[in-house]
Amino acid sequence: MSAQIITTEDLREFKIELLDEIRSIVSEQKSATNKKWLKSVEVRKLLNISPGTLQTLRINGTLPYTKIGGTNYYSFTDIEKLLSQKKS
Repeated sequence: MSAQIITTEDLREFKIELLDEIRSIVSEQKSATNKKWLKSVEVRKLLNISPGTLQTLRINGTLPYTKIGGTNYYSFTDIEKLLSQKKS
């Protein structure tokens, strides 16, 4: 088994890549939260839930939604309320 030597330059490169990825994730979260209404895909990504779980939240009335055409929209304030209720 051979040993690998990590240099300070390698660590700098790793730090820069890590910071870039963190910035990317944070900017995605901010763009999603700046919207007043979110589509199902955005809600599932934000809450890290499956389509079935989101459907259950709709059916049992836990998460209100509005259907326009064939698309479900969810109010960001309703999602915040749901999260704050579960937090307590």
